[in-house]
Amino acid sequence: MSEFTVRSTIISRYAFTTVSCTMVNSGSEAREGVFEMQIPAAAFISNFTMSIGNKTYYGEVTGKEKKHSSDDKARHKKPPSPTDGRENGYETFKASVFIPRKMQAKFLLHYEELLQRRLGKYEYTVSIRPQQLVGRLRVEVNILENSGIVSLEVPPLRNSKHKGNGKVEGDVSPPPSTVVGHTKTLAKVTFNPSVVEQTRIARNGILGDFIIRYDVNRELSVGDVQILNGYFVHYFAPTDLPPLPKNVVFVLDSSASMVGTKLKQTKEALFTILQDLRPEDHFNIIGFSNRIKVWQQDRLVPVTPNNIRDAKKYIHNMSPTGGTNINGALQTGAKLLNDYIAQNDIDARSVSLIIFLTDGRPTVGETQSSKILSNTKDAIRDKFCLFTIGIGNDVDHKLLERMALENCGMTRHFQEDDDAASHLKGFYDEIGTPLLSDIRVDYPEDNVEEVTQNFFPNYFNGSEIIIAGKLINHTSDSLHVEVTASNSKKYILLKTDVAIDLPSRNDIRGVPGLEDGKGDKNYIERAWSYLTIKELLNSRLKTDDNQEKDYLMEKAKSMALTYNFVTPFTVLKMREAGLHSEPPQEEFISPSTDGIGEKLQSLQGHKAPPGIRRQQDKQRIKISKTSADGDPHFVIDFPSSKFSVCFNIDGEPGDILRLVSDHKESGVTVNGQLIGAPAPPNGHKKHRTYFSTITILSNKPERSYLEITPRRVILDDGERLLLSCDRSAVVRSSSLEVSISANSNVTVTIRDTISFVILIHHYKKPAPYQRNHLGFYISNSKGLSSDSHGLLGQFLNHEVKLLQESLNTSHQQVGQNQTEALKPSPTTTLKVKGRLVPVVWKQRRIYNGQQEVDCWFAKNNADKLIDGSYKDYLASHPFDTGTSFGTINNL
Repeated sequence: MSEFTVRSTIISRYAFTTVSCTMVNSGSEAREGVFEMQIPAAAFISNFTMSIGNKTYYGEVTGKEKKHSSDDKARHKKPPSPTDGRENGYETFKASVFIPRKMQAKFLLHYEELLQRRLGKYEYTVSIRPQQLVGRLRVEVNILENSGIVSLEVPPLRNSKHKGNGKVEGDVSPPPSTVVGHTKTLAKVTFNPSVVEQTRIARNGILGDFIIRYDVNRELSVGDVQILNGYFVHYFAPTDLPPLPKNVVFVLDSSASMVGTKLKQTKEALFTILQDLRPEDHFNIIGFSNRIKVWQQDRLVPVTPNNIRDAKKYIHNMSPTGGTNINGALQTGAKLLNDYIAQNDIDARSVSLIIFLTDGRPTVGETQSSKILSNTKDAIRDKFCLFTIGIGNDVDHKLLERMALENCGMTRHFQEDDDAASHLKGFYDEIGTPLLSDIRVDYPEDNVEEVTQNFFPNYFNGSEIIIAGKLINHTSDSLHVEVTASNSKKYILLKTDVAIDLPSRNDIRGVPGLEDGKGDKNYIERAWSYLTIKELLNSRLKTDDNQEKDYLMEKAKSMALTYNFVTPFTVLKMREAGLHSEPPQEEFISPSTDGIGEKLQSLQGHKAPPGIRRQQDKQRIKISKTSADGDPHFVIDFPSSKFSVCFNIDGEPGDILRLVSDHKESGVTVNGQLIGAPAPPNGHKKHRTYFSTITILSNKPERSYLEITPRRVILDDGERLLLSCDRSAVVRSSSLEVSISANSNVTVTIRDTISFVILIHHYKKPAPYQRNHLGFYISNSKGLSSDSHGLLGQFLNHEVKLLQESLNTSHQQVGQNQTEALKPSPTTTLKVKGRLVPVVWKQRRIYNGQQEVDCWFAKNNADKLIDGSYKDYLASHPFDTGTSFGTINNL
């Protein structure tokens, strides 16, 4: 294995992951190559491609048939079903091929998942288990959360099954070579261990789970509602609410199979859980094997120091013996809780629940799963929720999962290991603090359809309620949202109207990596499809009606085929793409986290990246006068008219100006962001502004993105490269060249017909009113279309006429040979697209003062000279590619 790369983008909790693996057969005969990847059990595979030599195979999601033959050329093992073969929340994807001698095979696996919030954090986990040391191993995770990212952390690698993972007891630092950085809404995390660093972690290449945890800003409100292209997703997770009182019955397996570590770990966890019960809570404990023992007969007791002490003694004295009477234990627990609710004046808003733990299958009493399920549902009667926990490998996963699903609970499965006690405590922490009950989320029926589950019995602190749906009323300009719920003190009703027709901050089509025509660019639609399919699978699991099962299966299958998801009802079949097809390319959705927390790449003393030349290239591009530089001062050169026009733009710090907008035709967009500085003393301006960032986007023939600041250049054309401006370098691709002249300028050439030069202005000892900044010059505009626009772009293919007004107000056109002889006059005007613009004669210095330009100056923020007004040239963000004048669009 020569390369193992994981690239992931998380956009508003929805994660797109791409795993790339390259295997090389350097031997003299064909050998089998096996690609194996553990993926989260909750994830859906969305694509798989592999190339072997000059042949490419792609995965096609089809409906699962009762019998289907395997592909003899590319054997692909589908993921196990969600209830079969799971190990610690993972499923194993496996594909094997024969690689001809002296050739390589490349595998590309794509999967998607909606991150669940637990214990106040979203956790994204990727398995790094290539089972050998890899020359190029890299994990890159980009996160975009419009609500704002908080509490970002990268814990040590997790590998509970395999020892020797390099983790030191008590160590909470990120894995070696991890780089973490984030702004308010964007984050980037990379893990790029060398072979030596991999060896220190695990010589066998089983490094463990790379984990990222984070949360987003939130408050007690209707929540975060995001709308994009006819779909919405609603995240609801209020904080700072008082906990509801709980009535909880612990039902614990004490059969003979619990002997040893399992019972010891269970006792340790329960000791801690009992200590965490609140004074307003009530509880009881049931131990079961072939016999059922209730700690306190016919009642739940309040939380007092004496009761907690006695409960700990009872748990301590539990001993493993006998069989497993699951049905009897649940019947006893349900009757106990039902009787307590009926016979006592309990708090109307308290939350009642059973926590059931076992390590095995039913062996005593009722042993038929279907009967246990129906008995349990009849006993609980929707009065409270059942939460199930399975420990070890002998558990009936399907039984525990369905019991929880049918009774508004959740299920967890843990391996028998040293961490079982903390896992059990962690699961209790998820459900130990109910904040709201009977949560209902409503939207106008004539505005939405196909909404996912919108009623929830409980909301637990640290979790999150997620609803998604489709908008059907396309004439409405807002979506009305109502959330009703109860908590310990009051009934809560939250209302809001979410704008639909305004330019949405959730539209991230301008983000590098999202290409037009890609269905998965609408992450909200895919989150809706993901949630809907999950609910259909759960509904099918809960029902005993065969006709309903078939209906739910067909509906889930149809949606899975539409969105290319591998589910229990769909399968990935390999097809040969043809002998001369292109090898698989990594399709990747990436928010712009460029430059965040990433180490600047040194080109001295290290192997230079492909395409970079160490020596400084001589400046080969002639600098034109057409530019935006300094404060900023704009100059437009009209060579055929033999004169220049200049103007100033008095913008505000933070404004992003459209300099060149030609996205529809040439595919090129240039935006510049302003930074502020105090005005010089005795000046007429309130402040100065300079360009701090120039963003260049080109999407033809392939997509490239450049972000330039006085310190560094970021190039992303599918493979991201970060270069320092203090070192000369040249990077070339088929349609793009970036040349850096150290501490001087950056030249960008697109398809040999468009060239821009960005000057770098550094101050060694800046005055208070000076800032390091950039100047932007257009040196070749042949490749830009006649429809190009922007503050500079609108003049590239248009001429202006210079007029002189005589005393009798008649206009006389000034010939080209008269320009130099023309005397400065306050009545001189320019004729621009039928508009008359008063101008005065000025001189400007450009290109670091090396060149002096005589120009006609238009006052008042270029009033009448430019189309529209200054505000029409403000971009919404650095990646805004407004496709026509006065509009906002995203790439």
